[in-house]
Amino acid sequence: MKESLHDYRKSYEKGALVLDNLDPNPLQQFRKWFHEVDESESVDEANAFSLSTIGEDGFPKTRVVLLKSYNENGFVFYTNYESEKGRSIALNNKVCCSFFWPAAERQIIIKGTAEKLSNEVSDAYFSSRPRGSQLGAMVSHQSEVIEDRNVLENQLKELEDQHHGKELERPDYWGGFLVRPVSIEFWQGRPNRLHDRFRFTLEDYDWKIERLAP
Repeated sequence: MKESLHDYRKSYEKGALVLDNLDPNPLQQFRKWFHEVDESESVDEANAFSLSTIGEDGFPKTRVVLLKSYNENGFVFYTNYESEKGRSIALNNKVCCSFFWPAAERQIIIKGTAEKLSNEVSDAYFSSRPRGSQLGAMVSHQSEVIEDRNVLENQLKELEDQHHGKELERPDYWGGFLVRPVSIEFWQGRPNRLHDRFRFTLEDYDWKIERLAP
């Protein structure tokens, strides 16, 4: 089977990124871009990003997860700690997070280290989730092989009956990670593939800014 995609081309012309317009704090620059994209309503889930880890088999793996909060310390997402991504982070906590917003012709690439959030923070977020999402997190042994969907449906029904009318508690194997950035790159598409790229690198508690060739 052979299929050529040579003619798939797009001219990026929706914006420019110049040094004078960059916030010296990349977390503030992220906040600016995120709100611009989110408020434009051009993206269904502006908080969706690709998370890359190095697996137990030595291969990198990328999957889409949802950003749930961010602050001056970094970026937060939640998952099953016993999942493939959770086990990978336990072995090697260096990760990469990539946001791509095609409608804005923008991309942000974050390299950093992932660390578990405190039980109190994970508990608070778990309690804020819809009950169905709480039950789903409790039912799914994420990344494990299962026979068919009926296994999940039956376990869900059992849990619903077991906890009917009761408040649900966060399972120990589920919680949040904070990604502390060491490098954040902002990419703005430009015509003729001469894209604007600026990389912030953390050096001695300060951010060094460099323009990169496209």
